[in-house]
Amino acid sequence: MRISNCKMIPVQKITDPRGDIGVIEGERQIPFAINRIYYSYNTPQGIARGGHAHKKLQQLMIAMAGSFDIMIDDGNAQKTYTLSQPCQGLYICPMIWRELTNFSPDAICMVLASEYYDEDDYFRDYKQFLEAKKALAIP
Repeated sequence: MRISNCKMIPVQKITDPRGDIGVIEGERQIPFAINRIYYSYNTPQGIARGGHAHKKLQQLMIAMAGSFDIMIDDGNAQKTYTLSQPCQGLYICPMIWRELTNFSPDAICMVLASEYYDEDDYFRDYKQFLEAKKALAIP
């Protein structure tokens, strides 16, 4: 997979005088069924999260509050996105390295995931990630 397979996805926003509601439906706005939801918060200044890739997991990452950067890397190219609005998320396909940095003090990163947690789905070493992409002939 390439970083060109990753993209910003707008979250459906319903607005009325009482406020806004964001709506995400698996296999409609995002290309996968949602099997797990988790979020990170209270991330200390200067801390990086992520630092891994997944073999088959797909994710949508959303800044529910505050802001943070996500650098994605397919082994050939890198791109950095800044997430700062709950009305959009970054879709990350399998076999993409990601690192999250520059968390604002109030940042909440919510992740919608296609799979249940499985440690065997992770590449936590960048060199092993690159070797696996090469061995599998994944562009």
